[in-house]
Amino acid sequence: MDMWLGYLTLILEGAWITIQLTIYGCVFALVVAIVAGLGRISRFAPVRWLSVAYVEFFRGTSIFVQLFWAYYVLPLAGFTLSPMQAGVLALGLNVGAYGAEVVRSAIQSVDRGQREAGIALNLTRGQRMRHVIFPQAFAVMLPTFGNNAIELLKGTAIVSLISLSDMTFQAQVVRAQTGNTAIPFVTILILYFAISSVISFGVRKAEKRVSRGLEGVRG
Repeated sequence: MDMWLGYLTLILEGAWITIQLTIYGCVFALVVAIVAGLGRISRFAPVRWLSVAYVEFFRGTSIFVQLFWAYYVLPLAGFTLSPMQAGVLALGLNVGAYGAEVVRSAIQSVDRGQREAGIALNLTRGQRMRHVIFPQAFAVMLPTFGNNAIELLKGTAIVSLISLSDMTFQAQVVRAQTGNTAIPFVTILILYFAISSVISFGVRKAEKRVSRGLEGVRG
């Protein structure tokens, strides 16, 4: 019994690494998604082209290859990253590419009348985006951002390939030491579900909070 408690502690330590990866990756992905999404609708062609190139590249290549590039290839160019940093970079850039399209489509879905109202109030383009368009679009983005966050959580398992001791890595360690596959992997299955449930709950609460007062605005 004591032995399995020790192994459970090992997996829970890995779960903390997974949670950190998820939080850092989601924050990075959100920033990247907003920047690239706004870039996709920029008036400046070079900015649009750069944003499109980023989105298409990271959606069109394997997350495994992106992770290996971040951890094994970047050091050859003088950029050495820790396993955590490499994981956050690869996951954030990959999920951010999908999020960029969410940002673009949500902004473009805002009723044209809202833009015209902003012009009538003599707001600049930046002010219209910041005070009128983006708050409405953000409420539309949130549910998909929640899905993306859960996908990022599940994607954190790949960092075990670069020996970062997340809970998938620790489950593999327990399996190797005990010869038991069911217990460690059922444990992390439950943990992944628990963490994803917390994310879903948090996003639903945030969606209600952000949407409050917008029901009569969005048309």
